[in-house]
Amino acid sequence: MTTTRKRLDPAVFDLPVEKMRAGWYTDAYFNYTREALRYDGLEPHVVMQVFQKRHAYLGGMDEAIAILKLCADDFDALTVNALYDGDPIEPYEPVLTIEGDYTTFAHLETVYLGTLARRTLITTNVVNVLRAANGKHVIFMPARHDHHRVQTGDGYAAYVAGQIVGAPVGVTTDEQASWWGGIGLGTVPHALIAAYGGDTVAAAKHFADWAPEDMNVTVLVDFENDSVRTALEVARALGPRLWGVRLDTSESLVDQSLWNELGDFRPTGVNPRLVWKVRRALDAAGFGEVRIVVSGGFTVEKIHEFEEAGVPVDAYGVGSSLIRGSNDFTGDIVLTDGKPSAKVGRHYRPNPRLELVT
Repeated sequence: MTTTRKRLDPAVFDLPVEKMRAGWYTDAYFNYTREALRYDGLEPHVVMQVFQKRHAYLGGMDEAIAILKLCADDFDALTVNALYDGDPIEPYEPVLTIEGDYTTFAHLETVYLGTLARRTLITTNVVNVLRAANGKHVIFMPARHDHHRVQTGDGYAAYVAGQIVGAPVGVTTDEQASWWGGIGLGTVPHALIAAYGGDTVAAAKHFADWAPEDMNVTVLVDFENDSVRTALEVARALGPRLWGVRLDTSESLVDQSLWNELGDFRPTGVNPRLVWKVRRALDAAGFGEVRIVVSGGFTVEKIHEFEEAGVPVDAYGVGSSLIRGSNDFTGDIVLTDGKPSAKVGRHYRPNPRLELVT
């Protein structure tokens, strides 16, 4: 098949090309294998087949192709067929095949498998969260939970998930948004409130004075663990400049507004009753247009619970749960010099969905 959909340009990824070509990021046994074959004068013509074992949504393919294009000894001598970022994939379905002299790309297996594993994990996790959120805005917030070098590709994987679902997803750093030309989003954080002596209203007013007119000003209202009172104070102080309030109560605390209602529900953290308390208070005070953003320990399961109960949330901030789990990929040589050569239990699986990479 010929390529019919657009892929990102390999230059976008800013790969450490020379180190990758030298096998610096490669499991040593692949480097050893390559050198042993060359020592013996062998250049086996192989078909490498790449797959994973779950129902998932593919991420990292454009990046993996960039690795092959920029770091293989002679990409033009290879025949590469692949699916696209965002494609739904089945267990054991080949997502990528590489055909050619194995010694020209053996040193890249670790890096393209790792790239596919990480990005597919993120894309799949974000798809599941977006679907659980029923079209509501989701803020991708794992930056503080992982190393800064993963931000760029993870942010793009989240963006791909948004394209799959057709639902809004925002990221919190400019680096996360860099491959697709977006910007990081942010709220008035606890740190700014602390810098104003713990006065949420003062911090919010100064932030709103500074913020560009097109910024949706959203303020954390849990600093004093009294979210209803603080939300009302901020709404009165900022008026129409306030886009939303964010509830982020620690899972080890019970908000003051719930202290007299304990006994028949789990009162800690951001829970449905707390959200309803804030919503009703804002509505009663004439601030029905103020949105409610929730964050802190949200997972697919917790979002499902909120949505099934009709909790009046306008946006979910989701952090560490989006980068947890695994989505491992495996690469097998399945044909060598035209003959089956896969290990027992594996075999060549032609996949008509794959498209030629040019």
